[in-house]
Amino acid sequence: MLILAFDTATAVATSALVDDGEVLGERVSSAVTLLEDIDALLRQAGARPTDIDALAVGTGPGSFTGTRIGLAVARGLGLALGVPAAGVSTLDALVAGAEGAFPVIDAKRREVFVAGPLALRADDLELAPGRLCVGDGALRYRDVLEGKGAEVPPEESELHLPRARHHAALAADFGQVDLVEPIYVRAPDVHQQMSSLLSTEHIV
Repeated sequence: MLILAFDTATAVATSALVDDGEVLGERVSSAVTLLEDIDALLRQAGARPTDIDALAVGTGPGSFTGTRIGLAVARGLGLALGVPAAGVSTLDALVAGAEGAFPVIDAKRREVFVAGPLALRADDLELAPGRLCVGDGALRYRDVLEGKGAEVPPEESELHLPRARHHAALAADFGQVDLVEPIYVRAPDVHQQMSSLLSTEHIV
């Protein structure tokens, strides 16, 4: 089965083309170049879009906009090619790349996304001494996590990337692409701002 996998939930987007477990190609870039990356992967493997059997897409949690981009691309390709898709948690993909690690994704607003999934302040995390933490949230809050006794790999370590090859390996229960749902954990910023405005009494 030829699987096209990608994740755009974090600042660094990953994509991969995997054929029956064999990685034919991988790319690391950003969400805005995802379609270019997919085209490059297919060309590199000597494959055509119609050769794709299924899609594996990262569902977050992470950036609201980034996650939506990935899902939009998946739905567009899935419907155009008539292929099934499966969603894979970005947190699970991080763990697959660093077995036993504690995945930490930057959630902005001075928070991180962790397994649960939950959005918490890094200061509120309870970690066992020596616990390995990976992800862009672990990098951003390295000082806090290491202050709690955790271990954070160097910034250039691949362990911090939710590699799309892991999405392909974790993908299961392929089905209709429009049924793949994102993992947001909390409402996007614009919804929070609107709620705040609507709940505020303005005196004219």
